[in-house]
Amino acid sequence: MTVRISAPSGPFRDAGIEALREGLTRRGLLGCGAGAAGAVLLGAAGDARSQDAVQPHALAEFFQGHQVAGAALSPSGERVAVLLNIGEGGARRMAVDLIEAADPSGPRRRVPVGDFDVETLAWANEQRVMMRLVIPVTAGGNTPTGRGIANRTYELQSRRVVSMDLETGETALMFGDERVRMRESLNLGHIVDYLPDDPDHVLMAAREFSGLMALHRVNVNTGRADLVERGSQLTLDWSTINGVPVMRRDISTRGSVINIFVRPDGEGRWRRAWRQPTAQVALADFIWIGAAERAGHALVAARIEDEDVLAVRELNLDTLEYGPPMASRAGLDVSASLVDARGRYMAAAFYAPRLEYDFVDSDLGAHHRAMNGFFGNECNVVLANADAAHNRFIIRASGPRDAGSWYLYDKAARHFEYLGARTLLDTRRLAPAEAVQVATRDGASIEAYVTAPPGGAPGPVIALVHGGPESRDVLGWDRQAQVLAAQGWWVVQPQFRGSGGYGLAFASQGWKRWGDRMQEDVEDALAQIIRDRGLDAARVGIMGTSYGGYAALMGAVRRPDLYKAAISICGLGDLGDALAYERRDDESADGFVYDYWTSRIGDPRTDGDAIAAASPRLRAAEIACPVLLVHGVDDPIVQVHQSRGMNDALQAAGKPVEYVEVPGAGHADWEDDVEKDLMERYVALFSRAFA
Repeated sequence: MTVRISAPSGPFRDAGIEALREGLTRRGLLGCGAGAAGAVLLGAAGDARSQDAVQPHALAEFFQGHQVAGAALSPSGERVAVLLNIGEGGARRMAVDLIEAADPSGPRRRVPVGDFDVETLAWANEQRVMMRLVIPVTAGGNTPTGRGIANRTYELQSRRVVSMDLETGETALMFGDERVRMRESLNLGHIVDYLPDDPDHVLMAAREFSGLMALHRVNVNTGRADLVERGSQLTLDWSTINGVPVMRRDISTRGSVINIFVRPDGEGRWRRAWRQPTAQVALADFIWIGAAERAGHALVAARIEDEDVLAVRELNLDTLEYGPPMASRAGLDVSASLVDARGRYMAAAFYAPRLEYDFVDSDLGAHHRAMNGFFGNECNVVLANADAAHNRFIIRASGPRDAGSWYLYDKAARHFEYLGARTLLDTRRLAPAEAVQVATRDGASIEAYVTAPPGGAPGPVIALVHGGPESRDVLGWDRQAQVLAAQGWWVVQPQFRGSGGYGLAFASQGWKRWGDRMQEDVEDALAQIIRDRGLDAARVGIMGTSYGGYAALMGAVRRPDLYKAAISICGLGDLGDALAYERRDDESADGFVYDYWTSRIGDPRTDGDAIAAASPRLRAAEIACPVLLVHGVDDPIVQVHQSRGMNDALQAAGKPVEYVEVPGAGHADWEDDVEKDLMERYVALFSRAFA
């Protein structure tokens, strides 16, 4: 299969197009995200020597903000909207470019949006787009204190949804005629259903003054909202089939459990179909997809009974019975699904280790493989939008050397049109990454992702451990890994036993093994990479967030001879204390959340000694390297007292420790300016340790 491409201008443009004439499937022609740097041409093997003289990006350049924030395809597939920042000198000034899909290289209509952070962009109909704006708001004022009155102000984030007519530039604010709600509510809802059969309306979930979450039918031309139904104060959102709400997601009173309710016809009693701990929502065992072909049924991805992997299947909304797997892979969980502009199921997505689809229409598989070849098989090629005819697609490509770039793909014309890149980072100055298989000390095999610094010179190495622990990394864009690699350091991301995404059997091999097997897998990955790549075994660091923060601390306890610095971000220090907190906080009548965590960490009644031995706070005296602790004060997943207690224990033991609290932040959810300052601290600590 061959395609035409309209590439961005740049010094490699002509060479890139000439090479593409030889066919998409030839490997190594273009680096992932080549458009962001002007179609950068690489050697067939990605020769690292060509990068020896290239200067890596400075840390601050990784935090310059978005250039293109997104792209969307209209329901008919005839028009494309591209959201971009046209501000200069670091200023933010958002605009939407309108492109006719039949002539993507032709003139664009540019419609200004303004100085707003825009979270989402989607089409409401063929003329209007919907955008969710984030607007800073100053709150506070005169506050009584022990010494009188003090004026204290602070900044909050307000969210509003607007529609914009791309022909006239005219806008409408959703709920805009409700002045009290506009004044009192920080978050005025999110879109649940774009209603393809009703182009003048969308369904939105928004809270009422009572605190109840309610579903509204909102006119996109005027912003007027009409109530459809009310949920409860615990309701988060709904999902629909043909505009009818048939699934509702609620959070428990204390926020520890997500409950999923369904009903077959949009009326009658809601019944619980699934529940899971909130802390594990990032790797759900239940994913809503949409309508099934049979009435009264929905498509979901679920792991049921004793099955190993998450698979696509039908759910009978009346009987709550599940059908057999329709899409599944041995040893890999479904990670997402693809639906078209009308919500029809097209494919299941898997990471193996890059994104792959199992399509309903097998012909689309050949096109997706060709797309991967176009990006040198270095990207995760996401089909972000598909028209109803399955002919035009918005492609979002991202990879180790691409923070995100957008393309329009026309299947009939076999044509790629470059739409823009998220950042101005030069792919030639970024670090390549690859997946390797690691042999563990007990004869098993795990996957690890290795990021080499630009140029690939041997040097120090850092283990970057993911959270969860039943989550996983993918071979894609990772800003932390890129910043560390830009310093000349290698980065290893082990997918240790206990990780999610590889099936329940793989995850369960880490249950109650937090202090030994899961740590050993990290150590074995480091040892193999250090040996095979000739890296500096005397300069090794470890860092991570959430479970990864725990792993950094426990690694420093276990291997004071190995790690020269450890960084824990929102990490656990005391497993026994964490279990006691979950027991106190578990509002489920059957102890569902507490039982979940005792099955993963251990039961204090029978595993007390092992839990204590796997708690870094209780073994702080064994840590030899400097430690940096970071925690959000309002973290609802790992409470801030975990890092406070770890800090106290390290100080009491006379160990070098630095502790940073982020006020107003939750579970590592701070803004980019905070992350930039923290990354500077991380780099400074490792630099001192590796000196």
